[in-house]
Amino acid sequence: MNIFLKIEETLQKQLPFVAYRKPNTSVLKGRFQKNNNLITLKNYSESGFIFAPFDSSEKAIIISEEQSDFYQEEITLNNIFIDDTTYPADSSSEENHTQLVEKGVQAINNKLFKKVVLSRKEKIEVSDFNLIQTFQKLLCNYPTAFVYVWYHPKVGLWLGATPETLVSIQNNQFTTMSLAGTQVYKGTTNVTWQTKEIEEQLFVTDYISERLSSVSSKITTSEIETIKAGKLLHLRTILSGKLKTNTAALIKTLHPTPAVCGLPLEASKQFILENENYHRGFYTGFLGELNINTNESNLFVNLRCMQIVDHIVYIYVGGGITQDSNAIKEWQETVAKTTTMKKVL
Repeated sequence: MNIFLKIEETLQKQLPFVAYRKPNTSVLKGRFQKNNNLITLKNYSESGFIFAPFDSSEKAIIISEEQSDFYQEEITLNNIFIDDTTYPADSSSEENHTQLVEKGVQAINNKLFKKVVLSRKEKIEVSDFNLIQTFQKLLCNYPTAFVYVWYHPKVGLWLGATPETLVSIQNNQFTTMSLAGTQVYKGTTNVTWQTKEIEEQLFVTDYISERLSSVSSKITTSEIETIKAGKLLHLRTILSGKLKTNTAALIKTLHPTPAVCGLPLEASKQFILENENYHRGFYTGFLGELNINTNESNLFVNLRCMQIVDHIVYIYVGGGITQDSNAIKEWQETVAKTTTMKKVL
């Protein structure tokens, strides 16, 4: 059966499912659960598709290999129309977010932490939301992203197109990345980065490298490169190594990364939980294949995502705050990031 038809059929039956395509591939995969059980992860030894929240004290959900049917097929999606309808950002959101950023900068000046990632949730009312069309638009327009649609009747409906890998593991070899800094793509990746973005990227890379030293050996780090993700550019560094322990220890070491939380981790996370004034849920959590083929996992950070509740779309967006951050510019960066999701509605 065509996976898009399977998605519609499974959604009508209100059974859990996920459909996804990895970056730079044309293979669409789907895992469709045979019952509506809510299966939470116990110890990372299970196999299937994991959907994990930002806050690691909350339970991760898995569509298990044992309780689901798996489909995959080659897809070709050409020239799917992107609507130019604009959804203006809420002016009250601007005031709230700039005040939050200013509070974050003040906390950095007070030496509470070096960096914090602050986010917001934007509400858009859509009268005629079409899941399949929206998913196909994401697949067509973000070929270098991990694109997914995930549903569980007891949790909700999420879609996304994320540019960031949390970790890929095969046997005892792994690869991860640090991703930070954002600017709008204007026809070239040969751009100048400001000191603020370069420092933010180095913060993230150094932190991840230090954290990995406890669970891995032979860590190698690539040069910083500029990558394109939709209409945005980011700075990226690839890190790889050999695992000295198990998958669970590696994931717990990496999540949440400074790219979605801050530095130092606990202080910045506490600031987020106390000051963002909304629940991130699965935004800036992670998702992907866990222990597929017994020894392979491919997990991605849940960025550039939306949650669908009836006729309301919630878009989640944020940015890294450092000592040099400007509140107005940080707001503008979040507005630029929302276009990834808004363009497909």
